[in-house]
Amino acid sequence: PLYLNAMINNIKFHLKDIDYDYLLFSYHGLPESHLRISDPTNFHCQGNSCCEKGSVAHNTCYKHQVFETTKSIAKALNLKEGSYSNAFQSRLANEPWLKPYTDSELKRLANKGFKNMVVITPAFVTDCLETLEEIAMEAKEEFIEAGGETFNYIPCLNDNDEWADVISKWSRQY
Repeated sequence: PLYLNAMINNIKFHLKDIDYDYLLFSYHGLPESHLRISDPTNFHCQGNSCCEKGSVAHNTCYKHQVFETTKSIAKALNLKEGSYSNAFQSRLANEPWLKPYTDSELKRLANKGFKNMVVITPAFVTDCLETLEEIAMEAKEEFIEAGGETFNYIPCLNDNDEWADVISKWSRQY
């Protein structure tokens, strides 16, 4: 909850002066095989609907936690269904990674008529090459080339005071 509140407040701060029609949550990618490896039941993480069925596997499932993070943020921001979605960036060849891929999703959304995009990267707490180059620069270029008009990247929490307070509280807990 502390992390989510800091993330939500950071997003609200950056969205206040932005006109947008779609918000894409771009999470770090992960090989699909890692979902099965981390599944303590050895059978729950199968296909696309497993996140909707209750299971102890959700405690260690990255994909499920991604969906829950997005749901929590979308609810707090009062986002309308159909105005946001998840995607996954950073993947390597030779093995299936979580989909949809951010680059493909941005092209699809531009082709679908969304013109004013905002992208956030909730799996990252500090900006790095993956957020600044892959998203803020390359993804922006891909979205605009596909027909989008405006692209805004919301920075990570970085040195946000509320985030520093969260880390401080966590360090006292352990």
